[in-house]
Amino acid sequence: MLKGLLFDMDGVLVNNLEVHREAFAEFFRRYGVERTFDELSRVFGKGNDDIMGELMPREIVERVGIRELGNEKEAIYREIYAPTIVPQPGLLDFLAESEREGLRAAVGSSGYRANVDFVLDKCDIRRYFMAAVAGDEVTRCKPDPEIYLTAAAKLGLEPHECVVFEDAEAGIESAKRAGIKVVALATTFDREFLSHTEADVIVDDFRDVNVAMLRKLVEG
Repeated sequence: MLKGLLFDMDGVLVNNLEVHREAFAEFFRRYGVERTFDELSRVFGKGNDDIMGELMPREIVERVGIRELGNEKEAIYREIYAPTIVPQPGLLDFLAESEREGLRAAVGSSGYRANVDFVLDKCDIRRYFMAAVAGDEVTRCKPDPEIYLTAAAKLGLEPHECVVFEDAEAGIESAKRAGIKVVALATTFDREFLSHTEADVIVDDFRDVNVAMLRKLVEG
């Protein structure tokens, strides 16, 4: 039986791909580092420690510190995004429907807690979520299942009683490894790319989602 909804944040609660690209461009400029969009795409959905370890030169990581680099990049992101941030299309109506239907909701993001709080507060959606798990609060980030297993546990639910909303391959793998059905949003990646992942359903945004379809997905 469907009882809970677990939401990734970047690309799911908000459609923020371009903002992250802009923030990364400024961040890399500060350190004289050049990276392509393809290189960025390969790390979407992972935790910041993993991203910095893959994209930043070892000398800079050792000199500045991997957590400090992540904090700096995310501070740039929040500064850029604050004036224009809006929820994903259809999200508010869907959250309200889910609340009326008695479903519990949690955020499960590889992003830092500061970013999770930023999105929940700026979009005025915190009231819909009973719990949140951030990447800097777990031992292993996506594609490891720890984030979604922890989020389900915080709701007092078994993984199979939940549905995950994701946009990236690492997050989809995380949810499937946790034993959870996945609805993928074609925001960060297009439908063609997502069709080659393990996503159970692919939608454009939350205007294509309702509780009845999710119950059918989980309960058959």
